[in-house]
Amino acid sequence: MTDSKKPYILISNDDGIYSNGIKALAKVAAEFGDVVIVAPDRQQSAVGHAITIETPLRYQKLVIDGKYEAMAINGTPADCVKLAHDQLLERKPDLVLSGVNHGSNAGINILYSGTVSAATEGTVLGYPSIAVSCTDYDNDADLTACKEAARKVIAFVLDKGLPKGVTLNVNAPSGEFKDIKWARMADSRYVEEYEARKDPHERPYYWLTGKFELLDDSTDADIHLLNEGFATVTPIQYDLTDYELIRKLGDQDL
Repeated sequence: MTDSKKPYILISNDDGIYSNGIKALAKVAAEFGDVVIVAPDRQQSAVGHAITIETPLRYQKLVIDGKYEAMAINGTPADCVKLAHDQLLERKPDLVLSGVNHGSNAGINILYSGTVSAATEGTVLGYPSIAVSCTDYDNDADLTACKEAARKVIAFVLDKGLPKGVTLNVNAPSGEFKDIKWARMADSRYVEEYEARKDPHERPYYWLTGKFELLDDSTDADIHLLNEGFATVTPIQYDLTDYELIRKLGDQDL
């Protein structure tokens, strides 16, 4: 049973329920309230906001680090938050957290990230939500800065709340905490290349390669600040409407 006087905090991710990052985030979240973890039972990186519609979802109860109630789901990060909200939790969460992701979710990575999508799904469902990521992809990366950034942002959100439809996307380098800055999403993209190969039976297949391309040299962009050693927090919205264009063209016939 949880203490109804404490914030009830749901944690998910896309690296899977056994990742070091989710354990680190649970430890920080436990400073603020009661923690429950509902996360994929396997690696789900870069699945974006995918949901499962043709396979039954199942869960397995676990205890993480000997103290955190947890449920492993055979689905995506968004599935985990949806199922937790509708069926699995003993009460509705006061906060949804996702991470700590092993790998940057700054710039265009926001669009592809299962970690960010888990937090965004929390926002869609009406909960204040935060995604937290480390720029270091190593599963054993030093998450000191990520934990301190998460600690500051969790305290801020529990105190101030968030506007409807807004998710906070937090990124931090590995290692010691320097400071945290508000930042905008850097203009960037992936230049994909699909390498053609053949399997042992001479059947063709393709392997995704390519490179990340930064198109932004602004000093207030998340990637620039991360490269300077700062943690960043970016307010993002799931409403993709271009309101400025509607204002300009809304009275024109098509």
